[in-house]
Amino acid sequence: MARPPRITPPAWLTAGLKPAPTPIPWAAVLRASVALSVPLAVGMATHRPAYGALVSMGALSGVIGDTADAYRMRVFNIAVPQLFGALGVTLGTLVFGEGWVAVIALTLVALVSGMISSIGAVASVSGLLLLLNAVVGAGLPMPAPWWKAPVLLGLGGLFVLALTLLGWPMRRAAPEREAVAGTYRAVAELYEATGTDAYDEKRQAVTASLNQSYDLVLARRALQHGRASSLVRILAQLNVLIPLVEAAPAAHLRARLVGPLSPAIPAAVRELADAVEEGRTGAPAPDDLPTPERPAEKAVDHALRHAAAVVYKADPDPYNVDDRLGRPAALRVRARRAARAVLLSEASWRYGLRLALCIGLAQAFVSLIPVPRSYWIPLTVTFVMKPDFGSVFSRAVLRAAGTAAGLVLAALVLSQVPRGWWDVPVLAVLAALIPASSAKGYAFQTAAITPVILLLSDTLNHQGFDLVLPRLYDSLIGCAIALVAGYLLWPESWHARIGDRLADAVADTAAYVARAFSGADDQGGPLRARRKLYRDLSTVRSEFQRALTEPPPTGTRAAAWWPLVVAVERIVDATTAARIRVNHGAPAPDPAEVAAVERELRELADGLRGTDTLVEVRAELPGDENGVLAPLRQEVGAARAIAGPDLR
Repeated sequence: MARPPRITPPAWLTAGLKPAPTPIPWAAVLRASVALSVPLAVGMATHRPAYGALVSMGALSGVIGDTADAYRMRVFNIAVPQLFGALGVTLGTLVFGEGWVAVIALTLVALVSGMISSIGAVASVSGLLLLLNAVVGAGLPMPAPWWKAPVLLGLGGLFVLALTLLGWPMRRAAPEREAVAGTYRAVAELYEATGTDAYDEKRQAVTASLNQSYDLVLARRALQHGRASSLVRILAQLNVLIPLVEAAPAAHLRARLVGPLSPAIPAAVRELADAVEEGRTGAPAPDDLPTPERPAEKAVDHALRHAAAVVYKADPDPYNVDDRLGRPAALRVRARRAARAVLLSEASWRYGLRLALCIGLAQAFVSLIPVPRSYWIPLTVTFVMKPDFGSVFSRAVLRAAGTAAGLVLAALVLSQVPRGWWDVPVLAVLAALIPASSAKGYAFQTAAITPVILLLSDTLNHQGFDLVLPRLYDSLIGCAIALVAGYLLWPESWHARIGDRLADAVADTAAYVARAFSGADDQGGPLRARRKLYRDLSTVRSEFQRALTEPPPTGTRAAAWWPLVVAVERIVDATTAARIRVNHGAPAPDPAEVAAVERELRELADGLRGTDTLVEVRAELPGDENGVLAPLRQEVGAARAIAGPDLR
């Protein structure tokens, strides 16, 4: 007798319930434990437990916002959102118990919060805390006068900031050096993977590492007045890594045709990584590298020796390495761009209106129906509706699952642990779980944060175990509001045109192909274009991965289009490999051959914008089968031949 098939939930529904294989950030674990438990202990000792709980709530916001590595970035990531959080709790306190006035006020705050979230990472966290604290201030009684709650919450954030900056005098540039050294090691792994199926995965890791390193170094560079020698040196060491990254596609093609590269090459790159991290100089250039014969080998050898010369020289910038690869614009220019993005962007208004609608409905619901401690419903909506944190649908499901798990833990604590001084060690343990679980996934972070918030809330309202079940009901109501008003009522959520960003990337790839072989004397142009293109492709990949967690039809369409995302990345690699080979002695391609490749890519981009269905196209791209563009023509032909199911 045949065994009945097992009924398993779809992958898009369960993907977020699998913990990510990330290491535990022990320093952040210790910092969170101290930052949340010490204020509560001080409040107990001074017979002001409610004050201590508010300071701990502010510290919780600081712990959630501390996501950067470089110290100067962490100042912004913690301090700036705290200012918005203080403004939010002030506005919420002023409308506490005011019924429909609170509904209107929180709806407007949600609109502003959603719109500023589109600016960037710090603005996103600032918008989150603005709305969260406004919701808490409107839902919980705060100590009088009105200024006391924002001051106490701000003290909690400043306490986290102070703990974070304790290591600054000893490790001023260490995060930047470690990030750049990590990028060197990622490049070493990339060269080890040349000629193998693991190459694409390692290339994506290099792109992510490069983006992170440039973000850290250039964010700090933007705040420096003048050219600080240590920072100039770090930036020079990062910039000379670019030719090594550019030579990797040519080395990968060479390894597939001829055989693996010499292990001396990745070993030399790892030695450079150690030198960058330790700040070593004066070492001799690598002398055990194989003699290069082919254009790809010459490109790798030249890039590696040049990188070694820059890394080992004591001069901060010995070759005046161009740092225009990612130099940030002036502050006034970035402020103008941010304002334009907020006020004139369709996406900004669309998300702001969606969030405002959901918060308005949630607050109206608790105003019409007597819900105890009503702040939890709009609080749930706020967390679920964060767009840069993932799919609204999957986050609603994960929020419900995480809250249920967190409430089980909270029930044990509230029912078994006596209130009073026992709250301090319990909070120290629970707080330590937040950074440890945040990297594992959203559901795990929710499960860790839920008992902390409930424990601090109990210090303010003394409901004890009676908090648990209402919080579960409130979370389910909030998730339902987010799903209906923030997802189902907006057809773009479940009929997303996920191909538009990919079409833009394909068009940019066509422009990159034309520029790479134009013959114009512009050494930095193709390089900067390739960096921007890889960054954009990384964003496209992230958007598609997020779309894969959506229910059908969006998730199904994303799965069908996924091979094309990979194909476009391979086209960029093949273009870079061809250009590197030409730069090191290979014959230049026929301009007509370049024009044919560009034309096919532009036709592909136009086709992606005009349909939701992938249709197979046979591309005829004749050319020299032994020329440098042969691999590129094959990759373009493979991209045009990708077909998917009819999803209309």
